[in-house]
Amino acid sequence: MANRLMGTALVFTVGVLLAAPALAQTPPAPTFSKDVAPIFFENCTTCHRPGEIAPMSLLTYKDTRPWARSIANAVKSGTMPPWHADPAIGHFSNERRLTDAEKVRIVRWVDAGAPEGNPSDLPPAPRYADGWRIGQPDVVLQMQEDYPIPAKGEVPYLYFEVPANFAEDRWIQSWEMRPGNPAAVHHVIVYVRPPQQDGPGAAALVRAFGGAAAVQRPVTFADGMEIPAGQTGGRPLPEDQRKPLPENYRPRPRGTAGSIGGYVPGNSTRVFPEGTAMRLPKGSSLVFQMHYTTIGEETSDRTRLGIIFAKEPPKTPLTSLALINGGLRIPAGAPDHRVDAEMTIHREFVLYSMTPHTHVRGTRWFYEVVYPDGRREPILSVPNYDFEWQHEYLFKQPLRLPAGTKIRASAWYDNSPANKSNPDPTKEVWWGDQTWEEMMFTSITFHMPPLTAQTAGQK
Repeated sequence: MANRLMGTALVFTVGVLLAAPALAQTPPAPTFSKDVAPIFFENCTTCHRPGEIAPMSLLTYKDTRPWARSIANAVKSGTMPPWHADPAIGHFSNERRLTDAEKVRIVRWVDAGAPEGNPSDLPPAPRYADGWRIGQPDVVLQMQEDYPIPAKGEVPYLYFEVPANFAEDRWIQSWEMRPGNPAAVHHVIVYVRPPQQDGPGAAALVRAFGGAAAVQRPVTFADGMEIPAGQTGGRPLPEDQRKPLPENYRPRPRGTAGSIGGYVPGNSTRVFPEGTAMRLPKGSSLVFQMHYTTIGEETSDRTRLGIIFAKEPPKTPLTSLALINGGLRIPAGAPDHRVDAEMTIHREFVLYSMTPHTHVRGTRWFYEVVYPDGRREPILSVPNYDFEWQHEYLFKQPLRLPAGTKIRASAWYDNSPANKSNPDPTKEVWWGDQTWEEMMFTSITFHMPPLTAQTAGQK
C-alpha cells in the first residue's frame, strides 16, 4: 500500500513538474496601459476623443472601460477601424487596418476583464491641436451663413457657394475641412465653380458631373477620355417620388465642375504627394455640398476649409472627374441589382485615387482596368460598402495606364425589404441627389502627362 502511494505521489510530482514550464509560458493578460492604449492612440483617437464624431473617447482608461465589450465585438467583426476595401486587391497609402496581432491583443484584454494595469506603463496620449492638423492654412474659406439644422427629419443635400476669387491660378498642396458642427455633418464634397468655361473640355466635364442632365451621346474630353452614350445622364425622378424641399433649400449652382476633395467622418484632410498639387483656376469660387444628419435638437453649422498652397506650379498637376452612370434605374424590390459604368482613356493616364459613392441601397463596388491588349486587372474591390463611411482609396503606387485603357466600375444595390436602410422597397429608384434616390458615382483623382511630339502623332 505504501509503495502504491509513493508511486502515485511520484507520478503526480512528475506531472506537475512537466506542466510547470507550460504554465510558466502562458503570457500575462494584456493591460490597457501597456498593451491596448498604444493601439488606440495610433489608430482610433483621431475620431474617438472629446468633440469629435465618435460616441466615446478612448484617450483614458476611465472613458474606455465601459465600452470594452463593444470594442471587442467591433474589432472581431471588422467594423472598426472603418475600412472596406478587399485586402487582396490593391494597396492603399491610407489603409485603416489593425494587424491580426493587435486584434488578438484587444480581444484577450477584454476577455481578461479589461484590466487597467500599471498607469506608469501608459504612453503619452497623442496631442491634437485645437487649430489645424495640416498646419496654419494660407487661406480659410467658409460658408457665408450659419445654416440652421432641424432637430429631426431628413435634410436634403445643400450647396453653399464660397467665394475665392483669386486673381491668378493657385495650386492646392493640402487642405483640411473643419465642420462647424461635427455631430451634424455627415459629409462634405467641395466642387470648383470656374467663372467661365475653362478650356475646350470644360463643358463636357461639367455635364459629366451634372448627373441629372440628360446626355444621350458619348462625352469626349479634350484631354483624352470618353464616356459612353446614355451613361452620363438620366431622366428626372418621377413626381410621385419627389419630396418637398425646405424653404431654406440651397440648390446646386450652375456651372459647378470638378471636385478638389471632401470630408467624411474620420477623414478630414488631404495632403497631396510631394511634387503634386491640384489647380484652383483664377476667379473661381468653391461650392460646398453639405449632407447634414439631424441629432435630436435644433442646431446650426458653418463649415470651413483651410488650404495650403504650393509655392510654385507642381511637376505633376492633379485633377479630378467623375465616372458615373446617371441613367441607372433600380427595379422595385430588387435585392442585388448591378449597374455598370466605364470610360476609355485615349492618352496615357496616371490614376491616384478613387472614391466610390452610392446612397443607402449601395452594397458593394468592383473596379477593373482593361488594357489595350485585352488583359483585365482588378484594382479596387469594396465588398461591404457603407454609406456611413465613404472612403477615398489612395493608391500606394499610382497606376500608370496606357492609352486605350478602359476603366470599368460595377456597383450593386439592394432595393428589397431586407435592406433596413431602404426608404421604400416598393418604388423603382432613379438617379438623384437625395438620400432616398440613388447614385452610381466615382470621383477619380488623376494626372494626364503632357503630349510629346511622338505621342501627339500617335493619338
